[in-house]
Amino acid sequence: MSTRVRNALSAALIALSCLLVPFGALAAWVTYALADTGRYVATMAPLAADPAVQGAVADTVGAGITHEVDRLLEASPVAPPPDSVRPFVDDAVHSFTRTEAFHTAWDAGNRAVHDAVLRALQDGRERTVTVDLAPVTAQVKRRLTDDHVPFAHHIPVEHTAVPVLPADELGRLRKGYDVIEVAGFWLPVSAAVLAAAGIAVAACRRRALTATALGTALGGAFLALAVAVGRKLTVSDVPEAAHRPAAGAIYDALTHTLRTVSWLLVVLGLTVALLCRLTHFLARHRRASAERAADPAREPTRARV
Repeated sequence: MSTRVRNALSAALIALSCLLVPFGALAAWVTYALADTGRYVATMAPLAADPAVQGAVADTVGAGITHEVDRLLEASPVAPPPDSVRPFVDDAVHSFTRTEAFHTAWDAGNRAVHDAVLRALQDGRERTVTVDLAPVTAQVKRRLTDDHVPFAHHIPVEHTAVPVLPADELGRLRKGYDVIEVAGFWLPVSAAVLAAAGIAVAACRRRALTATALGTALGGAFLALAVAVGRKLTVSDVPEAAHRPAAGAIYDALTHTLRTVSWLLVVLGLTVALLCRLTHFLARHRRASAERAADPAREPTRARV
């Protein structure tokens, strides 16, 4: 095989390998981080102490409880005005989000949602994915009752199926999940094999290794840029501006591992490329020194003063 053919084949293999790097990292992140219930719950757990997340949860839960309280008060002729009860509800719900009970309910809710979505993706049935948030309502009701909020003990705690994923979206998500589940393993392996093959067939392996390292760093930078753009688009899609900080905090928590991997790829690639360049310089310097030592006549003569 001629040198030109070897270099062309090496360049093609290395280019394909570097192209697979960001997609392989993304697929592996989805497969081994997002799709694992334990890791997902552990990732989301610290958000229970985030003020923006607490505020968003309190607004959502409080709105539902307030609606039920207003309905009960309107049905009673001797009940106080709804506006006089609403501040108690809001205060109780916001206070609840700062308790250990909320942390427990937050973890349980995230586990229930993740388990429900994961089961739906794997069982092949077409249906709307739902979860039961009655335990959270029960804990808030208990807190309102302890604070002697009027009619709090009448708030119904019903096991209502709350939809979290429509059936039509589930079908599309299942197809993507099946592909990513396979790609999460094979894309990184393929990228490594292609890179090794490209370096092996190259006429100059040091140069091929440098190109692979720089391509890997470029792939990591592209992945970091994609995560940043995804965050901006995700937050801007939230309809309520007050809940956008919470959406940003959740996005940052979920993509923390992906951002770390992207910057590790950048640092690793640049470090390897720099080491290759340094070893090339040292090798050339040693070779030049050896040639001068072997042939003293080649030493430049100093001009006489």
